[in-house]
Amino acid sequence: MFRILSIPRFFNSFLRLVRAAPNGPIGRKAWPMSSRLRHSRPVNATALVVPLLFLCAVAPPDDEYAAARARMVQQQIAEGDSWGREAVTNASVLRAMRAVPRHQFVPPGQVSQAYDDRPLPIGYGQTISQPYIVGKMTELLKVDANSVVLEVGTGSGYQAAILAELVKDVFTIEIISPLAEQASKRLKALGYSRAHARAGDGYFGWADHAPYDGIIVTAAASHIPPPLVEQLKAGGRLIIPVGPPFGLQQLLVLEKRKDGSITQRSVMSVKFVPLTGRKEGQESASPRAAK
Repeated sequence: MFRILSIPRFFNSFLRLVRAAPNGPIGRKAWPMSSRLRHSRPVNATALVVPLLFLCAVAPPDDEYAAARARMVQQQIAEGDSWGREAVTNASVLRAMRAVPRHQFVPPGQVSQAYDDRPLPIGYGQTISQPYIVGKMTELLKVDANSVVLEVGTGSGYQAAILAELVKDVFTIEIISPLAEQASKRLKALGYSRAHARAGDGYFGWADHAPYDGIIVTAAASHIPPPLVEQLKAGGRLIIPVGPPFGLQQLLVLEKRKDGSITQRSVMSVKFVPLTGRKEGQESASPRAAK
């Protein structure tokens, strides 16, 4: 997206520059020239102005939120705290968090709070998770530019956008159809062509694109969904909160060995609302954390 700069303001500044140039009235005094240059043809100001005006017209706009993103990363994500929050240190993840315009993934009424250290409502009883959780779960995946990742719980599409900055492809599935549709349009409009969203029950994953180098689940499951383990590539990681609905859960990191066996460890205590879907025993979507 581009903007037209103030043409009169630019033109006046440029004229001052031309007058100060070697062939201008001030330039002859300020800048000594050889006799050869002194007798050369005068500068055609129009020939210089036109191309410069064009460059000015297509210059990218200043990102007024860049400073807010930088503060968010520095203060909320890259630094630990006395409460035991472990800093995110992966340079690629931090770079992605600085790049993705989080304010584009929240409702208009929430834009001023987009970079605060807390979740925000996005409609349909859902939220966009706090930046730190997004950054930490992304770091735990240990993905790279050749990775293919599955996300269960698209929400507004923010987590998918972060992943799209890092991986080859991210496939994201959302059980609430309007959210899935909105996220898909938003991701396309913002140029995240590596992110592919659709509506569906994430408990069953997205088998068409399996196996995945990493799978990230953005809602608490009562147990680890077998289809997700099956769709995980050997050496891949599954990041998922597991525990009682609306209670304290454990954020688990599961890794699939070459022989198909699974190792798991708990990283931290978290509080997500439940994963929804047929296998979770609920007929309709309940509020849960979304990315």
